[in-house]
Amino acid sequence: MIKIADLNKSFGSRALFDNLNLNINAKERVGLIGRNGHGKTTLFKMILNKMDHDSGSISMPKNYKLGYLEQHINFVKNTAISEACLALSEDEKDETWKAKKILTGLGFSSSDMLKNPMDFSGGYKIRINLAKVLLSGADMLMLDEPNNYLDIVAIRWLSNFLRSWKGELMLITHDRNFMDSVITHCAIIHRTKARKIEGNTQKLYDQIEKEEEIYEKTRLNVEKKKKQTELFIRRFRAKARLAGMVQSRIKSLEKQENFTQLTQIENLDFSFSSLTFNAAKMLSAHNLTFGYQEDNPLINKLSFDVLKKDRICVIGKNGKGKSTLLKLIADRLSPRDGVIKKHPDLRTAYFAQSDSVNLNPQKTVYEEILSADNKCLPQRARNIAGSVMFSGDDALKKIEVLSGGEKSRVLLGKILASPCHLLLLDEPTNHLDIESCESLIDATHEFQGSVIMVTHNEEILHSVATKLIIFDRDQVSVFDGTYQNFLDKSGWEDEGSKLKTKVSQKISKNKDEIKKVRAEIVREKSRILKLLEEKMKIIETTISVKEKEFNSNTERLVIASVKGDVNFLSEGARLNKILKSEIENLYTELAFSIDKLEQETERFQKLIKKLD
Repeated sequence: MIKIADLNKSFGSRALFDNLNLNINAKERVGLIGRNGHGKTTLFKMILNKMDHDSGSISMPKNYKLGYLEQHINFVKNTAISEACLALSEDEKDETWKAKKILTGLGFSSSDMLKNPMDFSGGYKIRINLAKVLLSGADMLMLDEPNNYLDIVAIRWLSNFLRSWKGELMLITHDRNFMDSVITHCAIIHRTKARKIEGNTQKLYDQIEKEEEIYEKTRLNVEKKKKQTELFIRRFRAKARLAGMVQSRIKSLEKQENFTQLTQIENLDFSFSSLTFNAAKMLSAHNLTFGYQEDNPLINKLSFDVLKKDRICVIGKNGKGKSTLLKLIADRLSPRDGVIKKHPDLRTAYFAQSDSVNLNPQKTVYEEILSADNKCLPQRARNIAGSVMFSGDDALKKIEVLSGGEKSRVLLGKILASPCHLLLLDEPTNHLDIESCESLIDATHEFQGSVIMVTHNEEILHSVATKLIIFDRDQVSVFDGTYQNFLDKSGWEDEGSKLKTKVSQKISKNKDEIKKVRAEIVREKSRILKLLEEKMKIIETTISVKEKEFNSNTERLVIASVKGDVNFLSEGARLNKILKSEIENLYTELAFSIDKLEQETERFQKLIKKLD
């Protein structure tokens, strides 16, 4: 419930917002989109009062609580669970199960919850902060690229969590699939203004495109008529008998609305450069084993082939070995056991966010791209710089002044300057906006070589992958098929798919065994649904009791008001406030239980349908 009116913000001569207006209404989950640099994060900071605007206003209800994901780490407790519980309200202090539920969804095991929060990696520390935000009882969640700190399993859990969120939400993410799965409305910062519609990203993009197409046609038509009018005035100004018509045209011209030509918005528009590869197989990994600890291998006896034009996506939880696998293929690490046999002519290009530290801070963008390949000509380096949005003088910026996202684009530029047979891409979309992710997908499709990509972006997985290397269930395996095939066939272990796995294992056996499995599923369905229904009955009974108490107390308040009983009026009002809050929380819990009941019913129906 936020109202932004006539907001203006400039940086030097560049106007970021020009009379920007945007409302976030009750219960709306709004995805905020727009090109990098157009002000999404800046708007967040202004709403949070962490940055000033030049003029305009941002208003919200009194005591309205914003939940924002902080990057700053300031832990005071000695376990992850106790740190997360700090976000619980006074009335919830004993309800540690809420914190456990959130931490579990974000990828923390039971033993992790008892670890010191400072012992975790940077990404998991941010997850603890995210858990605290989700537990904070905020009226509106403000999440700026939460996916950057989550793996694919945690992202899928967060998607489900946000769909059941009863308050307001503002979300910035480069993962279009994730955004569309969560939001009720979509807003865009475009040409210094804001637009919001009910619906998903595609609906808004289509609407903007249609409106700008109409605008451009109108502009051209107006320009054409304007030129015709000016020509008429020039030709007949001196003719006395046409003086009235000329004056009329002059007045018409003065009143005519001016349509400024829309500026071209810069897009990430590139294509990877592929070398001709004549053999069928690029490389073969056999019994590949690697681990940083002797007794705990991340990768154990993994075997796979990379064939010509393969599109292999490496997926799984963080810290399980996905990036390590790419480093092994790129010869950044050596396997402890097993072997990777590469075709003698194979040339690879490797992209990793961490490589930004190897960029020379004193070199320009152009010089870094030029240095990527000794056959790269100066004009080609300039063209590549332009394709990754460093056109003109921006190509002469020094690396030391660039942001993290800009350095990531320089790394992409260096890959583009390096013709290869095999692309190794480790989370290439982390600093890209939605439009740039679309460009990356298109460039991947057009590339004539093979691609191995680590990604948590489900839009890319659905669009690109034809084969998967999966880190799940404490092992790494190869799945020959699309990402949707994988979800349909086995899915993720953490998504309650133990029964689903059991079904897939026994589906090919005889009918008697299938009947046993079906009966087991039916029993399990009955047990779980019964538990949920019993829980709902308890909640409904409690709501009834609380509402009766609230109504009774309200009647007493009316009587006290008539009698002028000041003492009871104060105490009764305080009690009603507590009861109202408790009733609202109970209804939220009831809604969550209803959603859970529907989800479980649908899940079991799918399992039974697969057997039938």
